[in-house]
Amino acid sequence: MFQTDLYINGEWRAASDGARFDVQNPADETVLASVASGTVEDAKAAVDAAAAAMKGWAAKTPRARAEILRKAFELMTARLEDFAQLITLENGKARADAMGEAAYAAEFFRWFSEEAVRGEGLLARAPASGARILVQQRPAGVAVLVTPWNYPAAMGTRKIAPALAAGCSVVIKPASETPLTMLALMPLLEEAGVPPGVVNVLPSRASGAVVDVMLRDPRVRVVSFTGSTAVGRKLLHSAAEQVLKPAMELGGNAPILVFEDADIDVAVEGAMLAKMRNLGEACTAANRFYVHEDVAEAFIDRFTACMAGLKMGNGIEAGVDVGPLVNADTRNKVAAFVADAVAKGAKVRLGGKVPEGKGFFYPPTVLTDVPDNAACVQDEIFGPVAAIQTFRDETEVIRRANDTEYGLVAYVFTRDMARGLRVSEQLEFGMIGLNRGLVSDPAAPFGGMKQSGLGREGGHEGMLEFMETQYISASW
Repeated sequence: MFQTDLYINGEWRAASDGARFDVQNPADETVLASVASGTVEDAKAAVDAAAAAMKGWAAKTPRARAEILRKAFELMTARLEDFAQLITLENGKARADAMGEAAYAAEFFRWFSEEAVRGEGLLARAPASGARILVQQRPAGVAVLVTPWNYPAAMGTRKIAPALAAGCSVVIKPASETPLTMLALMPLLEEAGVPPGVVNVLPSRASGAVVDVMLRDPRVRVVSFTGSTAVGRKLLHSAAEQVLKPAMELGGNAPILVFEDADIDVAVEGAMLAKMRNLGEACTAANRFYVHEDVAEAFIDRFTACMAGLKMGNGIEAGVDVGPLVNADTRNKVAAFVADAVAKGAKVRLGGKVPEGKGFFYPPTVLTDVPDNAACVQDEIFGPVAAIQTFRDETEVIRRANDTEYGLVAYVFTRDMARGLRVSEQLEFGMIGLNRGLVSDPAAPFGGMKQSGLGREGGHEGMLEFMETQYISASW
């Protein structure tokens, strides 16, 4: 499944200047493959291909597009093991996580195969003029998709599937740490019936230059990005030049609130999922733990025991729960967060030390008595570290949970559904996990408030991000 060249207009090609870059296995630091590094000229060629293919793809009936997406789902589902292995090799995540991602990624093709035939429309009569109001949704145009390294398959399919359902062609720029999974998806899309030029893949180390030139092309009408808020701001500046339609899924700083009436077993299970899914390398990962002081010790004891029971090792091996982080910088940043918290008074209940040897490993770590001024409370940890604090008052914990520029997801655990809904409505987050540690679902609108993004992915809203509303006024 190792494809290592650019994929433009249905063809594999080297970069225009011949440049390549290495993709590393984070478990042993060996080189997995050398991948073509796209240039500005390659980016222009990819947009040319997408623009040429756009008209024919948009002209297909919604059912024809839906059948191709459904076929893509079936083909990917039949090859989940292969995709999971590739995800683990380039990303490091454990086998169970990789299998979960592969299945989740395939599901976007199925969901949007069903949404492709559900385009919204309206026929009404204007109350004042009596004219007919006709409203339809049209494909917006060529879309540039920029994806992160933490979900090499799912972050791509979550964008490709709705764009294709809407009738758009795309150029996708995968993260240079993990381009192999997205490149491996292209033969599958060909087999499903996606025409040449409709999906183009442009791995590149010159990310800023190649994305910027595409966003300045007037044929590009949508930019969809998943990644840090800092990079998202820069892309929004570039998008403003052409007044592009932006879909931005940016950073998070997710709080998890465990109230005194919570079912502790349910809360621990949900917290483990919210914290350790994908090794904490997710914008939805629980970052700040607020546990009511009446149940803090019980929660911490059970949660720490669960964390201690996880096996760390090469994710490709059976029985491993915790693989390596994606690269040295990510591992070092996590270690720095822990050192900062400890220096400011936090206590290490578990882990907290970088292991010796090859690979970018960091052990499951539990910190208690974490002060509010610790860096890990104010920024995304993006690793297997739980920073636990306590609280006494509902109003107080809501204020502390909202005290961040981010607003992607929050988690609430309580047996009292009235309280759960009341608290959820006061939390300034686009998504709430109420007695659940997992909110991601292809059928649901994924996205945040404040500095965590614009627009939604998944659900019916995900397809609308790639469509424009057209209104026709008519009389007859």
